[in-house]
Order: sequence, then C-alpha cells, then structure tokens
Amino acid sequence: MFHAVQKPFYRRRVQLPPMDPVETVVAAEATSISPNEVCVLVPTYDEAETIGGVVAGFRREGFSNVLVVDGGSTDGTRDIARDHGAHVVVQSGEGKGQAVREAMAHVDLEYVLMVDGDGTYRPEDATRMLEPLAEGYEHVIGDRFADMETGAMTRLNKVGNGFTNRAFSLIHGDDYGDILSGYRAFTRESFERLNLTADGFGIETQMAVECAKHDVRTAVVPITYRPRPDGSDTNLHPIRDGGIIFLELYRRAKTNNPLFYFGSVGLASTLVGLVLAGYVGYEWFVRVPRVSHEVLAVVSAAAVLFGVQLLMFGVLSDMILSLHREQVDRLEKIEARQPAERSGTFSDDER
Repeated sequence: MFHAVQKPFYRRRVQLPPMDPVETVVAAEATSISPNEVCVLVPTYDEAETIGGVVAGFRREGFSNVLVVDGGSTDGTRDIARDHGAHVVVQSGEGKGQAVREAMAHVDLEYVLMVDGDGTYRPEDATRMLEPLAEGYEHVIGDRFADMETGAMTRLNKVGNGFTNRAFSLIHGDDYGDILSGYRAFTRESFERLNLTADGFGIETQMAVECAKHDVRTAVVPITYRPRPDGSDTNLHPIRDGGIIFLELYRRAKTNNPLFYFGSVGLASTLVGLVLAGYVGYEWFVRVPRVSHEVLAVVSAAAVLFGVQLLMFGVLSDMILSLHREQVDRLEKIEARQPAERSGTFSDDER
C-alpha cells in the first residue's frame, strides 16, 4: 500500500501565460484520462525476466496500447512482450534516448506514459501519473524518493541522484525532485517542442532541462519505487552513465544558464591563478633566500586573465539571453492578442 505523504504538484517559478478560457473549461471537466487515450512506452534491452510482468500489469490497469521498443535484446524480451499483448518495435540504433525518439514515430495517441521495463515501477501508479495531464500540465515526473522501498537503489546511486538533482536546481533554477526518474507522462505536443539528442540514459536529464527551457508545464507526483526482481540485471553503469548524465546536464547549461556555464570554469581558473600567484609571491617576498618561479608566475597570470575573460563572457551571454527571452515573451503576447483582435473580443484591460 502507498503510504507516502502527498506532495503538491510543482509549478515552474516562471509565470506562465494563462490558458485560453476554452482550454480552462476543458481541463476542469477532464478529471481523468481514459487508458484508451494513452500509449504506454517501454524501452527495453535484455529484460526477459521482467518485461512480461510489466506489460501484463499495465494491461490489467486497462492500458491496451503498450509499445515496447527493443534495442536488440538477445534473451527473448521481444517474444515475451508480444506474448503478453504488447506491440513490439526493434529500434534502428542503440540506447534508451534513441529508442524514445524513434518510438514517437509509432505513437498516434495524445498522451504517452513512459516507463522502464525492469519492473521497478508500479502500473498502479499510472492513474496518479496521468491526473496532472487532465488538469492542464504537459509533462509529469514520478518522484521515486517519495516512497522508495528498501534495496531499490544503492547508496552510490542515491548520492549520485541527489547530487544531480541539486545541480539541476542550481543551474536551471527549478526543482523537479527526481529528474532521473524513468516514470514519466507527457503529451505528444509537448514532446515535439523538446530538442532531444541524447542516445543513452541522459535522455531523462535532457527532458528535464528542455522542460525548464521551453516553459513546459511540469508536475511532480509521488510514486513507489521497487527493487529489481531477483534474476534481472541493470543496464545502468553508475560511474560511466553517471558521468555522461552530469556532462549532459552541464553542457545544456550553455543555452539555459550561460553565466553558470562560463562562470564556473572562469571562477575555477581565476582561483587557481590566484593560488599560484600567492605561492609565487610567498616564495619571492617571504622566504629566505628568495626563490624565483618565472614559469609559475606566467601560468598564474594566464589563468587569472583567462578566468576573468570567461566570467565577463558569461555575464554578457546572460544579458543577451535575458534580452532574447524578453523579445520572445513580447512576440508570444502579440501572437496571443491577434486572434482576439480579429474576432473583435478584448478583455477590459485591452480596451
């Protein structure tokens, strides 16, 4: 039974434009989404031990549209998925990210519920995941830390997840709770607005960054996270994939928070230069006899200059990005006002 404390849905700190009155009425009336409107997307690779239970679980919950995108499994994953009623597609490339992007070409329904095929997520939480979409949200992230069962995640993975989530909040200014969660729900329209290029496990990080960047209405809901069943092995390599995830998070800061992207390296370079300069100064002015470090002096000066230049570049880039966002907001307001002008209907503030 689920015992986690209910968390309020998280809404971006940026003020979003109000929904159209018609859309507001529709969202208010749509208290639930029918399973027939949802495609359950399951990327897999060698998940023979668990895929049957995953597919059967969602079908028991009423989701008849289960799409398994397989990355070339050799353990019978595809046959087991078909036997349990899933539609199976073999991806042309490799990696979870590539599988998700390719899968969308096979989805013709409005809503997508993405879940891993390792049996760690409960099909019973599907309704909870879809509720925010009926309320007008566009992307939903399942928070595994709300109810994580014993043994579901190693201590190393917990540390890595916590560090990544804090880094995301610092860099992008939003707290999505669990950006690496593989349990997500989203609309087709919002997915098409995301610029996703990652092929591997960095896809979840990219999705979170793109949601923050493009003002996608995002909700976070508590879910239960279970240990992998005995006999199944994870495809995630903590060190290798963790490094890829963090580099992806940092790389994406270039266009969403350039001050952090350039400033962090600039600050580090400046500090290194100042430390070297302090050492050179100590050796020359304090130590007896004096010791000259010409090479270190040149390196320290270069490091300080390089760092200051990066900091200045970061500030300028941040100013340009702020101006760009202001222009985009103005254009969106103009575009939103044009239909009202053509129809001759205005609000009291616009008259």
